[in-house]
Amino acid sequence: MEFYEVLRRRRSIRAYAQEAVPEATLKLLFEAVSLAPSACNNQPVRFLFVTDLAVRRRLCECYPRDWLAGAPVLVVALGNRETAWRRFNGQSAHVIDAAIAMEHLVLAAAAEGLGTCWICAFDQDQARQALRLPDCWEVVALTPLGRPAAEPAPQTRKPLAEIIERLA
Repeated sequence: MEFYEVLRRRRSIRAYAQEAVPEATLKLLFEAVSLAPSACNNQPVRFLFVTDLAVRRRLCECYPRDWLAGAPVLVVALGNRETAWRRFNGQSAHVIDAAIAMEHLVLAAAAEGLGTCWICAFDQDQARQALRLPDCWEVVALTPLGRPAAEPAPQTRKPLAEIIERLA
């Protein structure tokens, strides 16, 4: 799929077909995540592709939506606050780095005909406990991953004049 077509077709999917994501496709997504830029190329990220049913159930407790539990894969984007580059004010850039890598994943998934849905409104502490993560890893975002159960409807967007401003 051509890049701008991927951008136009990507949607937040909340219903998934009950079929596994092929291993070859997962490997392409792994590569997309690994190619994401990060501040000073520190790459303070880790992505968990969760297919184990027991772990998925525990993880779904931090964001209890039926549609989330219906996806064949849950992807967890982690950022390491200890190894990330720091801004001049000392703030860690791990959330930014994880978000960039997550968007690489989301776009690559769309290019492969898969659906995702960024989830940031979840209980981060509960997710960390469900995954038994050390404190240095922050759960930045989650997404279900799988084949959409139906073709998503076209999406409306604000006019460019409302979101773009040129300062010359």
